[in-house]
Amino acid sequence: MEANDGIRINKYLSEVGYCSRRAADQLIERGRVKINGNIPEMGTKVLPGDQVTVDDEPIGKPQEEFIYIAFNKPVGIVCTTDHVREKDNIIDYINYPKRIFPIGRLDKPSEGLIFLTNDGDIVNKILRARNNHEKEYSVTVNKPVTKDFIQKMGNGIPILGTRTRKCFVKQTGSHTFTIILTQGLNRQIRRMCESLDYRVAKLKRVRIMNIKLDVPVGQWRYLNEDEIWMIQSMVADSTKEV
Repeated sequence: MEANDGIRINKYLSEVGYCSRRAADQLIERGRVKINGNIPEMGTKVLPGDQVTVDDEPIGKPQEEFIYIAFNKPVGIVCTTDHVREKDNIIDYINYPKRIFPIGRLDKPSEGLIFLTNDGDIVNKILRARNNHEKEYSVTVNKPVTKDFIQKMGNGIPILGTRTRKCFVKQTGSHTFTIILTQGLNRQIRRMCESLDYRVAKLKRVRIMNIKLDVPVGQWRYLNEDEIWMIQSMVADSTKEV
């Protein structure tokens, strides 16, 4: 914890391994977080000696043993820790004995690789868009892929009030292509395709950074020491600040 000035409540929940900072913001907005029995405002700081609770359950000090999992998410599973509002949530599906949470999102109709951990620090570093961490996808669309389609996808598409970054796109079949992104806009690939009058029929994430998808659908494995070391090296210069 930062000395004297305290630490913002969302950052605190992230660093103790409770959830990601983004998920913490949602918990705070819903009034599920309390500091010394009081519901805080967004940005309130936790001071030494303060008691933090979520749903009236005390949140303790940072965990010493971090867990890193690579999971092949099936279609229909939602990347949320909210098992009350979403019965098909990723946490209940995996049913891991300790508290973990997903790094980023993979939307419900999509499948493939997603990380889960209790290391809030690395979550925030990986999620920073400016860090340019690669995510690779295999995509099937509803009609034949053309050279014009591949070129336009790679050069950037106007969506959500911005233009997507230039990216690597390669045709792999009559209706399939591979795309490597370094940003994570909401439903980005689906929106990019829709802007060119294509519809995504199947979307699978096959790689995040240095980790390739290598487990069957619905199964998971621990990242090994070499993989964790490589990820930590890749985010070493990243800031965890918002």
